[in-house]
Amino acid sequence: MNALPGNSKAEAERTTAPPFDPLTLVLLVLTTTTGIVDAITVLGLGSVFTANMTGNVVFWGFALAGAPQYSVARCATALAAFLVGAACGGRLATALTGATQRHWLRVVAGVESGLFFTAAFIAVGYHLDSLAPTWKLYTLIVLTGAAMGLRNATVRRLRVADLTTTVLTLTLTGLAADSSLAGGENPRWKRRVASVVALFGGAALGAALVLATGLAVPLALCGVCVLLATFLYAAHPSSSTEGLVA
Repeated sequence: MNALPGNSKAEAERTTAPPFDPLTLVLLVLTTTTGIVDAITVLGLGSVFTANMTGNVVFWGFALAGAPQYSVARCATALAAFLVGAACGGRLATALTGATQRHWLRVVAGVESGLFFTAAFIAVGYHLDSLAPTWKLYTLIVLTGAAMGLRNATVRRLRVADLTTTVLTLTLTGLAADSSLAGGENPRWKRRVASVVALFGGAALGAALVLATGLAVPLALCGVCVLLATFLYAAHPSSSTEGLVA
């Protein structure tokens, strides 16, 4: 008995693979740049995080307790800049409601990379050992904090599981708790491992660049990576299938 044409069509639609979405690769690139930013801020801006606010709040607690090399002012500045960047990211997404996702991400990437390029320019002449001049130190904290706040607000709206681009606690928890050893089925384990490797690799690369060249080169590299990865994604045919910003 021959299959009905309608059934054949439905079966074909069910077995057709979804179009490739390179957004995962973009988020892994951004995760790598987070590792670079962590190296820049912890090694070059006086033991402060501008991407990882959990670590920054902990450092703030150390500073309040009088631990050497930690600063209340630096940690507070990083937190304030991050919050401003996140608020701007939320406002930008609201303002672009109805725009395509590719347009939204291009705008965000342009702003974020602009902050990194500006920071790279200001970092010329900055001294790692003495954290001087002071105005450059705090300007760099503000620029990188705002950039990472903007990114976190954007990635949060994308809602891609296991790819927050800045922290790994839940990713590592999921990797262990959902493993076969725990009776799980290892969902998205490749993505989770890739996220860990990306952050680790970015931190190692960032540390090497900071120690060898100072802050300008790794900051400029972050700007290039953000801009290039996002615009290549926006040019990919699959990005046009994404929904609108809501």
